[in-house]
Parts: sequence; C-alpha cells; structure tokens
Amino acid sequence: MRIFFKTRKLQKICSNSSESLKQLGKKGSKKLQQRMMELKAADTLADISHLPPPRCHELSGNRKGQLSVDLEHPYRLLFIVANNPYPERKSGGLEWESVTEIEIIAIADTH
Repeated sequence: MRIFFKTRKLQKICSNSSESLKQLGKKGSKKLQQRMMELKAADTLADISHLPPPRCHELSGNRKGQLSVDLEHPYRLLFIVANNPYPERKSGGLEWESVTEIEIIAIADTH
C-alpha cells in the first residue's frame, strides 16, 4: 500500500524508530513500527485485520471519514483514504478492497 503523511514531523515519527521511541516510549514505538510494516506490506486496506491486535476500523462522529489502527492503549494511528477517486461501494460505504493509498494524519487518543 502507498502511504503519505500529513506532516514531515509525523513522517519522521512513523519512519524513524529513535524518533518514535522519544515520542511514544518503548511499547508505543514498537507498536507503531509494527503497524507501519503491516500497512506497507498490505496490497489493499482489506488485508489489514478488523480484529485485534491492529483492529482497523472506520471512525464516527466528528472523525467520520477517518480510519484507525490500534497502537499502545489509548493511542491510535489515524489515517484517511488517499485514492482518487474515493473507492465507494454502489450500496454505500468504503470499498476496502480498492484502497491502495492512505494518508496518515495523526497519532492520537480518540477516547
């Protein structure tokens, strides 16, 4: 899967293990690196499990349109679909099998 980043700082945290260690601690850094490897290795978003541990899922409320995977509780890696056009099912909703590009927008506690 192709991965973009909202900011250079976020790209540095996600790409550099010493930077992620400084920002998220040992467990958080390890989880972030693991999730990044999973996302990079996936052909489409459908390849990422909807079940724990990554628990890839769409968010709702004021975060509608965003997706997340779990990191070290309570943090999540937040991203949006970067495909153009947006891959949508005829019946509505995201067509996970067609998502090949994402943009990471934040690491946040959404609880």
